[in-house]
Amino acid sequence: MNNKWINKNTDALFTAVLQLETLDETRRFFRDLLTEQEILEFANRWKVAQMLSDKKPYSAIEKETGMSSTTIARVNKYLTGKFGGYKNMINKTIQNNSHHAPA
Repeated sequence: MNNKWINKNTDALFTAVLQLETLDETRRFFRDLLTEQEILEFANRWKVAQMLSDKKPYSAIEKETGMSSTTIARVNKYLTGKFGGYKNMINKTIQNNSHHAPA
């Protein structure tokens, strides 16, 4: 695994993200950190990962998100890859949603 992206600066960023407590706080931090377009790009990749996890076909994902098949394939590579970041967060959001479902 190539870990060139793991360093003191990236760890400081990730540690800062871990300190965010509310959706509003998170929105404000990411808006200061990233451009609107970068946020939308990240959000679309997250949507693609969720749709792939739900076994949606590439054509439906392209239509709904506007992402290219190349980007969808790249997200799928990481979704099914060894890092497990997408799968972990998808499982956490599913688990979180089931714990907060109305009775």
